[in-house]
Amino acid sequence: MPGELQPQLKFPPELLLLAQPIKVVFFDVDGVLTDGGLLFGEQGETLKRFNTLDGHGIKLLQAAGITPAVVTGRDSAALRARLKGLGVTHAVFGTEDKLPAAEHILKTLGLDWSAAAAMGDDWPDLPMLTRAALACVPKTGHAECLAVSDWTPEALPGHGAVRALCDVLVMASGHYRRLLQEAAR
Repeated sequence: MPGELQPQLKFPPELLLLAQPIKVVFFDVDGVLTDGGLLFGEQGETLKRFNTLDGHGIKLLQAAGITPAVVTGRDSAALRARLKGLGVTHAVFGTEDKLPAAEHILKTLGLDWSAAAAMGDDWPDLPMLTRAALACVPKTGHAECLAVSDWTPEALPGHGAVRALCDVLVMASGHYRRLLQEAAR
């Protein structure tokens, strides 16, 4: 079809093969969905900076039939508002013990770790990263997390790293081209 957009992204075939069975992806927040910096207002409220590319990537996951889930050690009104705006319904806030939270979400979805990806950056994320079929760590993540990572995106956390993982998953699911064409209409 004339004028049809051609996907410009290219990923290694072995990465796409790892990503094909993924039906749920677990995201940490600080150091993954944000750059890891913590900002506090005068009243002690937490302020967060989120990237719109990452947010649109989460929406694309949902359009491709992949469930985004958040498991985080912190809780804030800003985070809850952002996730609500993105339509993320599977989230556990304020837990340092992330494994039971993730396993509860898997059970709710009727899935196991073979259908899960995880993106985290520090030691509390290791239980998810070591069990997930696809483990991703931003390049600013801790060395122990990077050592178990299957893939590390070039983009920084809070600056498109989540979007890069979303693009991999959407492409591996076979929905990337269709969603790109729909966006160009």
